Amino acid sequence: MKFLFYISKKYSIPIIQPIIKFLDTTDHEYVFFVSRKVRNNFPEVLQKDKLLNNLDDAVNFTPDFVLVPGNFVDYRIPGVKVQIFHGLGVEKDSHYKIRHFFDCYCTSGPFVTDRFREMKRKHKYFEVIETGWPKVDHILEFQTKQIPEVPENKKIILFAPTHSSKMESATELMEVIPNIVKKDDFWLIKFHELMNKDLVAKFKNQMKSNTLFIDDYDITPYLHTADVLISDTSSVLYEFMILDKPVITYKTRSRFDKGIDICDPEMLRDVLDWSMLNLKTHSKNRKKHISEINPYLDGKISERLIKKLIENKNELEEVKKPLNLFRKLQILYHSKFKKGYLR
Repeated sequence: MKFLFYISKKYSIPIIQPIIKFLDTTDHEYVFFVSRKVRNNFPEVLQKDKLLNNLDDAVNFTPDFVLVPGNFVDYRIPGVKVQIFHGLGVEKDSHYKIRHFFDCYCTSGPFVTDRFREMKRKHKYFEVIETGWPKVDHILEFQTKQIPEVPENKKIILFAPTHSSKMESATELMEVIPNIVKKDDFWLIKFHELMNKDLVAKFKNQMKSNTLFIDDYDITPYLHTADVLISDTSSVLYEFMILDKPVITYKTRSRFDKGIDICDPEMLRDVLDWSMLNLKTHSKNRKKHISEINPYLDGKISERLIKKLIENKNELEEVKKPLNLFRKLQILYHSKFKKGYLR
């Protein structure tokens, strides 16, 4: 079988890495079709000789499956189009938006699967296969090591807000966080690559000490290093909870008991101190939510995903998507005029 990975964002790389690791144990072929931004930052751990140069190369590769950790895919590439998702953002409406590009949705767990099967009854044409989210394999298998910039004798706090204007916490918490940093704290701050640049610049200007701003595309090493996570409605909350560590949310949209949710920024320091003294208090709740969102913690999600796709290949090839003319015109426009697109 032949697999093509269609990647537009750098943060998608850790999602596909465990799939590649499994494919390397098989006789299956795979290649990468990536945006220019990803191409310019392609990691050494992946085979650069498998990078395709243009759309013609992707078409001529004739993949059996196109695996997409994102919302869009070029319809001109042959093969079964498979959505493997770019996060566990189960509270966000965009997570469930049907854009009519995909023949199959590989869902992370029963909560997400039920939603997509509901939508399948409406749209009828696509398939839904529950496999787990591949990045979970990467998180669980990651070999923890000391990050040189992070001191060993401090409490490590990770702040990783979402970028969505309706859900982001950075704007309001920026007024508080620089004033509550203690001497025995060390703050890791990871902004989404789509975060407002002016907001990022202001935040960096105010955090004077005991802080590391993370530029890496993969947050996984910092999930393992941190003692507690502060966020809002970001997918990273569930990535952190997989490690059974405490989370603090600011005006989260749902699942309020996954950690401690606050609506007043002035409460943050007290809640932070309490959480670091009571690391296991919400462990039962964390495990409950993970069991609904991504219960597969066996390290075999990627293997399961590939095997289930191959097992259902004939059925998936019979899927007939709608014409989807508007979305197709969008793809053509982007490929013609957008700088980041490989032509």
